[in-house]
Amino acid sequence: MQKLALVFFIAFELCYYLLIAQTGIVEHLASNIFVIAPLPIGGVIGSILSFYIKTSNKNKIFSFLLIQLAVSFFYPNLNALLLFILGISVGALAPLLINELKKASNIQLGFALCISYALGTFLFTYEASKRGSIAIIFTIIALLSSLFLNQKENKDLTSNNYSYSLFVMVLWIFLDSTLFETLSRDLSTSIWRDGFTLEIIVFHLIGVVSAFYIKIEKTQKELLILTLFALSYLLYFLHEAFILSLVYPFVISFYNVVILQTIVKKELKVLGIYMVFIGWAASGAGLFVALENLTYFVPVIFLVCIIKILATQQSQKKELPWLN
Repeated sequence: MQKLALVFFIAFELCYYLLIAQTGIVEHLASNIFVIAPLPIGGVIGSILSFYIKTSNKNKIFSFLLIQLAVSFFYPNLNALLLFILGISVGALAPLLINELKKASNIQLGFALCISYALGTFLFTYEASKRGSIAIIFTIIALLSSLFLNQKENKDLTSNNYSYSLFVMVLWIFLDSTLFETLSRDLSTSIWRDGFTLEIIVFHLIGVVSAFYIKIEKTQKELLILTLFALSYLLYFLHEAFILSLVYPFVISFYNVVILQTIVKKELKVLGIYMVFIGWAASGAGLFVALENLTYFVPVIFLVCIIKILATQQSQKKELPWLN
């Protein structure tokens, strides 16, 4: 029961973030940055509060989920105050959720991500203004699941040897957010609305499984993720929606597992700080680039980063000639 509860808690809270906080509110409020602003401001505050509130993590999760549930009853008609409060609850729950992953096995995380990607993709085309019932139901499932969370940590997920820098993770999220926000507004190439739901779900699942089983060096994995992102952007520029619906979901799932394997090792206080940059700054920058139609300048970032990674690999080979 405890294992299933952890899977449901992770899956449905991630779905809530995708369908309500990330896309539902933004779409309903017509992507008006000034109107949406209270949400990320509250999110930053919530991420910091997740550590400084002195009570058990289980009580924090339950309390912030109650706040999320209360606000969800007013969705989509959220004023600035309600957006701010929702931002605090979602922002606080993000590091608390990742901290709970210390109790999860690779299989549990894999199942949770597969559920969230499949369900999130299936419901993504549901009109944003009509997602009120989704917000309430998903929060209730997460809330009930949180009552059965295990207290014992599992070393399975935290045993991953590689750790990636905050800069690299912020870069991945920025690239993802920029393309995601651009695609969701482009009527000519919208993979979610063009009938590719099944393909997207399947390759999300393949990406999750591949992230656990593909064993390559750290710099090679960084290069693989950047290359797949570059290919995704190229396919978008070429309006190749079908191939994009295969490549882009794969890289989303793949890099998210890599990020979670890295940050799950951090303490809750550090997780809160990481969420400010990963969860709010990087995604907010991606939204800004998409809204200002600056997506075509993003390939310059790929060129710089790929050159840097290749240069790093060459320097490592010179330091360790036996690798050649």
